[in-house]
Amino acid sequence: MNNATHAQPDHQASLQAVVNFFETLTVESAQAQLPQIYAADAYFKDPFSEVRGLPAITPIFVHMFSQVENPHFVVTTTVLQGNDAFMTWDFLFHMRPYASAEQCIRGATHLRFNADGRIDSHRDYWDAAEELYEKLPVLGSLMRLLKRVAKK
Repeated sequence: MNNATHAQPDHQASLQAVVNFFETLTVESAQAQLPQIYAADAYFKDPFSEVRGLPAITPIFVHMFSQVENPHFVVTTTVLQGNDAFMTWDFLFHMRPYASAEQCIRGATHLRFNADGRIDSHRDYWDAAEELYEKLPVLGSLMRLLKRVAKK
C-alpha cells in the first residue's frame, strides 16, 4: 500500500492561520475570513452557544464586539497532533457599560481540522462563573458568596 495516499495533511499552516485570525480579530475580519478558517458546516460550542454552520457561527463572533470594548485574544500555547489542535488563550477586554480596567478570561480551545485545513469542530473550555460572572458588579458578589459556601 502506498503511504502517500493515506498520509494525513500537515495542519501546521492551518493552525498558524487560526492563531493569526484570533489574535487580529475584528468585526470585519470575522465576517470576511470565517469561510477561509471554518468549514461551511463546522460545529462550534462555547459556554453560551452550541451551533453548526457558518451562518450560525458568524453572529457569535460579531456579537462579541457589541458586548465588550476592545476584545482581543492572545494565544499562549498551541499543540497539534494529526487533525486535532489545542490552544490556550487569554481573552482581554473592557466590560460595557462599565469603565472597568481590562479584564482577562483564560481558556482553551480544541479544534479539529478537515482534509482541506479548515476547522470542522471548535470547542471552547473556560469557566464562565469564575472568569466572567464573578467580575460583574452585582452577580459577582453572589457568585463569590456561593463559591465560599460550596467550599465549606
